[in-house]
Amino acid sequence: MADYKLTIGLEVHAELNIKTKMFCNSANHPDEKRPNTNVCPVCMGYPGTLPVINKEAVRSILRLGVAVEGELADFAEFDRKNYFYPDIPKGYQISQYKNPLVKGGTLNGVQLTRIHLEEDAAKSTHLSPAPLLAQGEGKGGEVSLLDFNRAGVPLMELVTEPVMHTADEAMKFAKELQLLLQYLDISGANMELGQMRVEANISVAPLGHAVSKWTELGTKVEVKNINSFRTVGKAIEYEYKRQTELLEKSEKVVQETRGWNEDTQETFSQRLKESAHDYRYFPEPDLPKLFINEVPDLARTVLAESLPELPWHKRQRLLKLGISAEHAEIYVTDMEKGSLFEATAALLGHAVSKLVVLASNYITTDLKKLVPAESLAEVIGMVDRGEISSRGAKDILKIIQDDGGNPKEIAREKNLIQESDREVLKKVVDEVLNENPEAPIQFLIGQAMKKSENKANPKILSELFEQVKN
Repeated sequence: MADYKLTIGLEVHAELNIKTKMFCNSANHPDEKRPNTNVCPVCMGYPGTLPVINKEAVRSILRLGVAVEGELADFAEFDRKNYFYPDIPKGYQISQYKNPLVKGGTLNGVQLTRIHLEEDAAKSTHLSPAPLLAQGEGKGGEVSLLDFNRAGVPLMELVTEPVMHTADEAMKFAKELQLLLQYLDISGANMELGQMRVEANISVAPLGHAVSKWTELGTKVEVKNINSFRTVGKAIEYEYKRQTELLEKSEKVVQETRGWNEDTQETFSQRLKESAHDYRYFPEPDLPKLFINEVPDLARTVLAESLPELPWHKRQRLLKLGISAEHAEIYVTDMEKGSLFEATAALLGHAVSKLVVLASNYITTDLKKLVPAESLAEVIGMVDRGEISSRGAKDILKIIQDDGGNPKEIAREKNLIQESDREVLKKVVDEVLNENPEAPIQFLIGQAMKKSENKANPKILSELFEQVKN
C-alpha cells in the first residue's frame, strides 16, 4: 500500500450575535421558537425591496480580522451568489467574493485565506409523513416546512488555506476559532445550537505530490455542516480511509459535497461540488461599495483598542503564574473558573507562589461549584498559617459549596482548627516517644495525631520529632 498525504482546509460559518439581521431591521433572535416571526419583506425576498448593510456586522468581522492579524480591506463589496434552493427566497444569496472584508491572517498556526460576510438561509424542516394540513386530499408523503426567522441573519464565513494534515490539527483550529469568537463577543459559536458550522475540504494524494494548490493535492471533497468538534475529526478520518481505499483500487475520487451520517458514522454523497463559476457571482447592484478607510470608527487602530485579552495572550499570562499548561487551558476555555482563579490569585498577591498553585489545584480538583474568591483565598491563607490542615480545607470548601458561610466560623464550628502551639505539642511528642522510643518518625507522627484527635499540626510535629531524634 502506497503512502498518502491528507490535506485539510476548513470553511467555518458563524452566526453573529448582533441585534438585527444583515440587510434589514428584523430582529436577530436565534432562540425564537415561533416560526416566521422575525421577518420582513426584505429578508423574505419580496420584489422591489432594498437591502441596507448592517454596520455592526461589518465592524465585527473587521475586529476579527485585527485579532488574527489579517489584512483589512480598504475597498470591499457584496456580491450575488446565484443558486436556487427553497430556503433562499430571492434565488440568490448576498455574499462576498472578490473583495472580502479580510484577507490572510493566522490562527493557531494555520494560515487563513479570507473572512467575509453573508446572509444566512432560512431553516428547512423535513417531515415524513406529512402533517394532515399538508396532505391535501388525504394522501400523505413528505413535506418540507420553511422558517424564515434565520433568513438574513448575519453570517461570518472564514476560509483557511489547505495547510492542515491531521484530524487533530483541524479540531484544535476549530476549537480555537470558537474561543476567539466568544472572547470577541462576535458569536456564541455554539455548534450544538447551529451558531457555528464547520465544513471540511479534504483531499488525499500519494506522497511526493506538490503541496501548493488544491489541484496538486488530489481531488477535493467537501463535508458540510458538521455540528461538533468530535464529528469534525471523525468525518476527516473516515474520508481519509474512503479516499485512500479508492486510490488503492485505481478508482477516481469524485469532487463532490458529502454529508455526515451520525448513525452509520459515515459520510454520504449529497451533490457534485459546484465551482465559483456555477454561482455566476456578480456585484450586488442594490448595495453601495464599501470604502472602509473613509469610516473613522472602523480604522484598524480604533478596532484594535476594542479588543479584549485574546485566548493565546491569556494562556501566556496564566503560565507565568506558575500553574500547569493543563490548568491554564481550563481557565482559558471556562471563563467562570478562570475569573475565580484570577480573583483568588489577586487576593493572594498575584505573583508566582505555592499559594497560587494551591488555589489552582483546589479550583480544578475540589470545587464542583464555584465559591467566592474571598472565601477560597481565606481558606488557603488558613492552610498556609497552619490553622487548618489540607483535609480540613477541603471539608470547609465542601460546606461553603453546599451551604455558604465564613471559613473561620466553619472551622471553629466543625472543630477543624489545628493545634500549632509548640509547647502544647511538645508534651504530646514526649508522651509518644516514651511509649515508642525506637519507632520511625512517620509512625510517631501518626501516634501523635491520634493522641491529639487529629488536631495537631503535622508539620510542627515532624519538626519536633526531628529535633529530638537528631
